Amino acid sequence: MNKVVVITGVAGMTGSKTSEYLLKQGYRVVGCDNFFCGSRDVVSELEKHDNFKFFEYDINNKSQMDEMYSFVSDNYGNFEKYFINCAAVVHTKHFYHPDSTFTTNVVSMKDLLDRCVENSFKSYINCSTSEVYSMKSWVEGGCREEDAILLATAEQSLRTSYATGKLLTEFFMKDAVEKGLIKGCSIRFANVYSPDEVFSDHIIPHIIDSISKNNKVLLLENAKETKRTFLNNHDSCMAVICLLQNENCLDGGIYNVGTQEEISIVDLVKLIAKLMNKEDVEIEFQGYRTADPKRRLLNVSKIRERAGWKDEIALKQGLMECINKRTKKEVLL
Repeated sequence: MNKVVVITGVAGMTGSKTSEYLLKQGYRVVGCDNFFCGSRDVVSELEKHDNFKFFEYDINNKSQMDEMYSFVSDNYGNFEKYFINCAAVVHTKHFYHPDSTFTTNVVSMKDLLDRCVENSFKSYINCSTSEVYSMKSWVEGGCREEDAILLATAEQSLRTSYATGKLLTEFFMKDAVEKGLIKGCSIRFANVYSPDEVFSDHIIPHIIDSISKNNKVLLLENAKETKRTFLNNHDSCMAVICLLQNENCLDGGIYNVGTQEEISIVDLVKLIAKLMNKEDVEIEFQGYRTADPKRRLLNVSKIRERAGWKDEIALKQGLMECINKRTKKEVLL
């Protein structure tokens, strides 16, 4: 198969698993990551494949990007070339740093897009975020891609800088496609989780690790009212591949990717505790996050109808995978 996919953020959840699936399908994969929040272990596994090439590079480093694109040009000049930007999906704790999120999510995304156009890449998949829905993250039936967006202001929360930066990348994507420069689309993911997460910064591994250590979970005050949906990483990766392989979907548009299994954060703690056979788990509330929507639900009709994608991993099944992986790791340590 004379097809190569370049993936940034290849050491992260979606980047690594998408690479694994593409390699099994016969694609060549060139990946880069600076290990800001990725895993060296998953890269080591990917490097066992002859068709995988890894660069420990930062997308903000122009000279390193020069080298990576030169490698692709020199080694895969006659191949069909595709690009998936999984980088810059920053952990929640970094949402409040406008300078970092702007440089990584906006400036570097545009640079990578321009490079793909210059190097005749066939398509570009832009991983965005459901954070762009900001303060209008829930309507009956779920938010649709074409819905008007209500953003928090700088006076309310710097968190919005992350959402507006990602929103701008969607405009870059749509503009490039409408100009006929490249094919592509943007994906607004719900909260993605994976049994392979290394750190406990996200809510599901945080809950599992907290219960394992002392049967106590510390949550923000917001969690008393917050509801979310959680997307298994297998399903997020299959959505990326489904769009990559469906040229009719690469019209510069936006696709929601999520589930309909909405659950409150408090009930999520209770469910995980039950699955771990833990009783009397204590929940402590401390701290507050500004401009945090109480609910977020995505309507996924568009990607279901146009690309044939659907989520396959139910929340309970996915949570058990996470629990088994993390508790086994704890025992081994």
